[in-house]
Amino acid sequence: MIKRVYLDHTATTPVAPEVVDAMLPYFRETYGNASSVHWFGQRAKEALERARGTIARAIGAEPGEVFFTSGGTEADNLAIVGSAHAGRSRGKNHVVTTKAEHHAVLEPCDRLAEEGFAVTSLPVDGFGSTDADHVRAVVGGSTALVSVMLANNEVGSISPVRQIAEAAHACGARMHTDAAQAFGKIPVDAGDLDVDLMTLSAHKMYGPKGIGALYVRRGTDLDPMLRGGGQERGKRPGTESVALAVGFAKAVELALAGLATESARLRGFRDRLERELCVALPEIILNGDPSHRLPHVANISFDSSKVKLEGEMLVMNMDLRGIAVTSGSACSSGSMQPSHVLLAMGRDQATARATLRFSFGRGNSEEDVEYAVSQLREVIAQMRPR
Repeated sequence: MIKRVYLDHTATTPVAPEVVDAMLPYFRETYGNASSVHWFGQRAKEALERARGTIARAIGAEPGEVFFTSGGTEADNLAIVGSAHAGRSRGKNHVVTTKAEHHAVLEPCDRLAEEGFAVTSLPVDGFGSTDADHVRAVVGGSTALVSVMLANNEVGSISPVRQIAEAAHACGARMHTDAAQAFGKIPVDAGDLDVDLMTLSAHKMYGPKGIGALYVRRGTDLDPMLRGGGQERGKRPGTESVALAVGFAKAVELALAGLATESARLRGFRDRLERELCVALPEIILNGDPSHRLPHVANISFDSSKVKLEGEMLVMNMDLRGIAVTSGSACSSGSMQPSHVLLAMGRDQATARATLRFSFGRGNSEEDVEYAVSQLREVIAQMRPR
């Protein structure tokens, strides 16, 4: 039987058993609509607000500043489009982001450009980060929003969000950060980061798919994208999924309880993988900031000046050996286009295509690291031009 090793935890994580157990009563017994005034509805409402409070405390926020969404993508869209539209009513029509953001940020910005907004997409350095000075150079009185992710979903680099927020606030702009990959992996505090809006996602941290949240600092204007109800204080209408909210909160509790220990364990796996691959495969390039990076992410490219390989074939051949990895963002899987993040970092197209992302999680062990290294060595030996 083939050995199966899951090393794609940035794409999604398995739902923790404790999370499933926490959700089940809200599918079976406490199934009321949280907007209903009767006993069934109010029990559901109480659970929803407890979950909101748990998530708020985890990021140093007030419960009234946390709004549930269907996931990180919706939260990003609401933050960007909602803030831009609110800013336009104040005469602000400029949005700033970077070339290495998730598509859930880049595509809403493209939509805003089609609507007539001025959109500045800043370059990133060789690690995938943007300097606050670059932001200061382009923001002004017309800037409604600056959106820079906390940790890059492909290479794991952590951006100086607090310094960027200072630059945004100096000209009266709002600051948004996508923290979907960072939350549950490193400490995330909305106050420490000084952001006005922050995206969170449950399924990146052993919670259920289909639910995320948007932190909105009290007093921040935000136009809703959906119409049709007063749920989530009018910011996100639609019947709330109480069960998923409860699961999200439980996942947050579990992640924070073991944050330091688990981060150290995964960092050890990542560092061992990179160390051994660099010895075994001298053609590889390590992507991401060596010191300011998520602990569980290793992203490697094969230097096209030394060897010609194709990322999709690398992924497929690793899968045939039971190892689940990816060549970039899960939302772009199946695309033959090279990673926009790696291109923004300065990699050439052939090198960007010849990329693998490994991301470790709770179910992994030292044996998994050893197996991944040995199998990748064999895959490269087979694929190497003769």
